[in-house]
Amino acid sequence: MSESSTPKGPLGLATNLLHADDQFHGPEVSPSISVTTTFRQSESPEFTGEDFLQRPELVRGSKVDVYSRISQSVSTRVEHVLSKINGGYAITYGSGLAAVYAAFTLLQPRGIAIRGGYHGVHQIIETYGRDRDIKIVDLDDDFEGIDVCWVETPLNPTGEARNLQHYADKIHSCGGRLVVDATFAPPPLQYPFKWGTDIIMHSATKYLGGHSDLLSGVLIVKTLEEWGKLRLDRIALGGVMGSLESWLLLRSLRTLHLRIPRQSSNATVLAQWLNKIASTPKGQSFEGVVGGVIKKVWHSSLQKEDASAWSPSQQMEGGHSPTFAILLESPDVASSLPLSLKYFIAATSLGGVESLIEQRVRSSPGEDPRLVRISVGVEDISDLKEDLRSALQVLSQRGAKL
Repeated sequence: MSESSTPKGPLGLATNLLHADDQFHGPEVSPSISVTTTFRQSESPEFTGEDFLQRPELVRGSKVDVYSRISQSVSTRVEHVLSKINGGYAITYGSGLAAVYAAFTLLQPRGIAIRGGYHGVHQIIETYGRDRDIKIVDLDDDFEGIDVCWVETPLNPTGEARNLQHYADKIHSCGGRLVVDATFAPPPLQYPFKWGTDIIMHSATKYLGGHSDLLSGVLIVKTLEEWGKLRLDRIALGGVMGSLESWLLLRSLRTLHLRIPRQSSNATVLAQWLNKIASTPKGQSFEGVVGGVIKKVWHSSLQKEDASAWSPSQQMEGGHSPTFAILLESPDVASSLPLSLKYFIAATSLGGVESLIEQRVRSSPGEDPRLVRISVGVEDISDLKEDLRSALQVLSQRGAKL
């Protein structure tokens, strides 16, 4: 790789977030939202239409736009920022699932290793696999005949981390490729290319967007050649990000280095505090919440660390996922808790600056109805703890009376 040889490059993360797209600056400090679908042609074109399609090295650094399904200035700027902070070549899509489908279209897998994670990815595999004889195996199975290993880490909905180097070694020994859904831990929390990953996927709707106001997906690859193939596929399939969404995402990336560490820190404090409640015997209480109301807490910060083996904290060098899950004592408590809180919004999705909470089965059929997923925002941690404490106290008292 040339311009993106390391995740942070010669500059720091914050500087790259604000200046990796400087070559595309006009006179405005904040770019305008471009709503045009087509652009005026010049008398002396910079390159031909054939060059536009076949020479990605020309297109990637060009300020010339022809048609918004091919490129437009703000989405180009977004891609340069994402490329620099991830150490690769980024391309954007209209949604996270559009990016997932693009990855499978590029790789044309005959066999896929996958386990759990976001249900939408499994729906994409089912859709892509129509009229194709695709072998599907578990991540712990033998990889014979498998050419794509799809790993989500941290995992939806629990926020637990998976050992990327282990799966990279396993799939590479078969001549296959490792694709990592890193949505739950964007930079600066995790840099998957360091651990043998071949392609990184993000639902930019979540932490990269960070404000619950846009849909977008991202793929990051290691070579300009592969980026060019993805770009040609995107032109043909039409899965581009909209103009407004591009502008919103560029705005959001400017504060990624401020938002994500705060959310990670808040989530780690909450997960460990809730885990102490879960460890409290029934009939006793911890900080006013009786034991038994919470059965289990999942989070990468709670995974066992072993100095002689893989360490989640080593892979997640910038902190733990801002999203985690808890298992409550009953489906009734799990459905009531999200609606009993003041500062956590009862809604699906994750990654916004506001804290979200949901009984996961409402959005993901098949989940345990006692499981609640929590996406932690940037609020003051003391207020979030008190909000949860008060709601859990009321719900546990109500349960004791039944």
